[in-house]
Amino acid sequence: MNAHGHVRIAVSSALLAGLVFGPVAGATAAPPVGTASAVAVPNSEGPDVAALEKALTGIPDGDISAALVRVGGKGSWTGVAGVRDLRTGAPALEHARFRAGSTTKVVTAALVLQLVAEGRVELDAPVTRYLPGLLPDSFTEPPTVRHLLTYTSGLRPGANLGSTTEEMYPHRFRTLSPERVVATAVAKGPAFDPGERQVYQNIDYTVLGLLIEKVTGDRYEHRAEARIFRPLGMRHTSFPVGPDPRVHGPHHRAYTDIGGRTTDVTEWNMSDRWAVGNMISTTADLERFLVALFRGRVVPQPLLDQMLTVPDAEGATYGMALERFVHNGTEIWGKTGSRPGYHTVLAATRDLSRTVVYSVNAKSAREDGFPLIARFALPAFNR
Repeated sequence: MNAHGHVRIAVSSALLAGLVFGPVAGATAAPPVGTASAVAVPNSEGPDVAALEKALTGIPDGDISAALVRVGGKGSWTGVAGVRDLRTGAPALEHARFRAGSTTKVVTAALVLQLVAEGRVELDAPVTRYLPGLLPDSFTEPPTVRHLLTYTSGLRPGANLGSTTEEMYPHRFRTLSPERVVATAVAKGPAFDPGERQVYQNIDYTVLGLLIEKVTGDRYEHRAEARIFRPLGMRHTSFPVGPDPRVHGPHHRAYTDIGGRTTDVTEWNMSDRWAVGNMISTTADLERFLVALFRGRVVPQPLLDQMLTVPDAEGATYGMALERFVHNGTEIWGKTGSRPGYHTVLAATRDLSRTVVYSVNAKSAREDGFPLIARFALPAFNR
């Protein structure tokens, strides 16, 4: 460590070439060499810096090619490790853009609650008030807006392009419209009565995206930009235009295993994820959003309180978009996001004494995310 608190770790080319990644689809250049760096602001009440620095050690490895971690609150810390491209070995970028996955749901929930605050939507009104004709007669009791926000609607999942990354990969440039996803979902009829239990799924927030467009008469993406991204100064957050499969601006390549081979999955049409998981952002922008949200600057405080309330339903752990959990006696509200090759987390204590946002490029991004959460997020809340 030098006098400025930077740590840099060289990773051997032999390790990367022979033992870790194996062949990258289409790769011809020399194997990469990675570095890790971290910057901390000393604070006796700050995060567990030693654990965070340890989390970055050894990247790239057999799973993770790059990691960006940003911690705020009482004491701050930022860390970056790995490479942005396995072909070139160029070091990872602190301000890289990434696919933020289902953290998009927090933006969608905030947009709906803004419309509630304006009196244009009622939380306990049936969704059919705003989307007439949405549900067939098999829905004798239509879910309310609140049910959709809290994953208690009873809707079934809609059409998809595969359940695993390997299944989806051949269809990665196809378009599946939100309308088609919802139509195939409601055609199946309800899975259970609204409010009976909580089942985390995408379909509820796909419907909410349609509701936002119907009520505002505008595209969901433009409403997110006009109401949240632009006012908060989230200059590097956006949605792809239609089926555009690219991540524009500085970003890291994403990889996963397809047929036992390390494959670049950066270019991917995510339009079917739309209001559920199609956002592209940076750790700094997501931190900005999270802090503004918890300070009541995005939705009014009384509605924020409702957003951070777990419903009385079987197995419930989520409020509206965000999930509640406890670590070392500390209550944390957070949301994960995963897309092929990208795993994202945003989380905070209610009083903002600690926040953490990370983006990790991992082959395991769409598998059980807890090992990544335990490695890159939980150390921020150790004390």
